[in-house]
Amino acid sequence: MELFSTYILIINMVAFCVSGFDKSASIHNRRRIPEKTLFILAIIGGSVGIYASMYFFRHKTKHLSFIIGIPAIILIQLALVWIFFIKKY
Repeated sequence: MELFSTYILIINMVAFCVSGFDKSASIHNRRRIPEKTLFILAIIGGSVGIYASMYFFRHKTKHLSFIIGIPAIILIQLALVWIFFIKKY
């Protein structure tokens, strides 16, 4: 469980930073991070980091795919954590 917690912490920090980098790139007309990459980061565990960065950096907050998609991913991940970790005990 400790390894899982460490992974979740690190992937969320990475997702938050990548989203922040994308926001900076959008402001300065530099090469952007594809939305697909941000969603992949969310799916592999960085959904909370992406969600936090949406409001911290005010990034992707007008994109319906992010407004609905990221919270949906979070809910699915919470359900999976409950099924595989919490329900066992």
